[in-house]
Amino acid sequence: MFLLIGLLFLVVLPSEWKAPVFLLCLGLFIGELVFWSRTVRGRRVEVGAQTLIGRTATVVTACRPDGQVRLDGEIWKARCAEGADAGDTVVVAERDDLRLVVERP
Repeated sequence: MFLLIGLLFLVVLPSEWKAPVFLLCLGLFIGELVFWSRTVRGRRVEVGAQTLIGRTATVVTACRPDGQVRLDGEIWKARCAEGADAGDTVVVAERDDLRLVVERP
């Protein structure tokens, strides 16, 4: 962002201010790069089906024992051993391929 601002100032500012302001913006840009690389480094990305475990979902089609649940706007096939009616809230206990195994809280 600071690099773009520096380039904009090269076009807009009078000639005596161009070099100092551009160098200042370049230094801020390098500082921004260092800050974000330190912030992001070592942080593990949380993606995949394992992130669904422990989340709550809403039953769309009655699970007796198979049905469907809605989780984050997506509809998943689900299995609930105790059974759950449409509209109930359930917790994802595990995953079996593309089917979620859910339990009543």
